[in-house]
Amino acid sequence: MALRGEGKTYSEIQKTIGVKIPKSTLSNWCTAVILPAWYQEKIDALNKENSSKALRTAHAANRIKREQLLDGFLRANTTAFDAINFNKDVYKIILSILHLGEGAKWKSHSGLMLGSTDPNIIKLYIGLLAVCYGIQPRQLKCRVGHRADQSLGQLQRYWSNVTAIPLENFYKSIPDPRTVGKPTRHRDYMGVCVIMGGSTTIQLELEMIPALILEKIEKGP
Repeated sequence: MALRGEGKTYSEIQKTIGVKIPKSTLSNWCTAVILPAWYQEKIDALNKENSSKALRTAHAANRIKREQLLDGFLRANTTAFDAINFNKDVYKIILSILHLGEGAKWKSHSGLMLGSTDPNIIKLYIGLLAVCYGIQPRQLKCRVGHRADQSLGQLQRYWSNVTAIPLENFYKSIPDPRTVGKPTRHRDYMGVCVIMGGSTTIQLELEMIPALILEKIEKGP
């Protein structure tokens, strides 16, 4: 009871005396003990520390589960993708779906145009154009949509490195007027890279493929 009166928790009492006495028994023994005024603050601090440890443990466990899940996806799909073996028709379908999601779709526009903030999407698009239609980066044009507090020159150099499109193929662009006086919060935001190039014929073909896929799905096997 003296240890309890000193503000020790039941776990600390067990460790001090070296005996694993049930906490329920200790609670009965110490019912009449008057705890120090600061005891509740100590308990709150311990609870906060234990909560932080539990959160870190949960994050670590979730990270491991995610890595195992992704590794399973990689193993399961590697064989399937190896079977594609640079089949141009399959890659053209992939390109058409990418264009469906990210490409320009307004009726007044002729030719291919696709924009994204994601370097991997941009690189995939350019790679597929090369595989499917032989269009090389030097044949493409680029425009970077950016915010008012960003350096256009810096962004153009970044996207030129990502895309292998020469800097002379980049159009000048003005910043989004809606961003004036509003600092960019995310330092890794490098603007919207818009890729232009490819004929209207290619555009029409890529727009037709998803419609054919949908038609086949609706008809069923």
